[in-house]
Amino acid sequence: QVQLVESGGGLVQPGGSLRLSCVSSGFTFSNYGMNWVRQAPGKGLEWVSSISPSGGSATYADSVKGRFTISRDNAKNTLYLQMNSLKPEDTAVYNCARHGDSLRGQGTQVTVSS
Repeated sequence: QVQLVESGGGLVQPGGSLRLSCVSSGFTFSNYGMNWVRQAPGKGLEWVSSISPSGGSATYADSVKGRFTISRDNAKNTLYLQMNSLKPEDTAVYNCARHGDSLRGQGTQVTVSS
């Protein structure tokens, strides 16, 4: 079964950190670029970050640049998002997505609040 399953979300105070994980199955993970996207309450889907199939190249939205780091472990079929210096405006449901098509996980909630 082709799927993506995220984990690692939660409630964190402003300035805190979280690490999201996304485990893939049912396809050759190392063949695909991967993305993190997020959707805040009442807002549209926002692209956060992308990484190349090898992990050698990554890009970030300006809103998270310098605070978030995307990475992947192709041996473990897993995508990560390290989030540091979290802000209340980072509150959203975070999804991993396979680049170039509609495959997306169910999402993990990140809430940044004091």
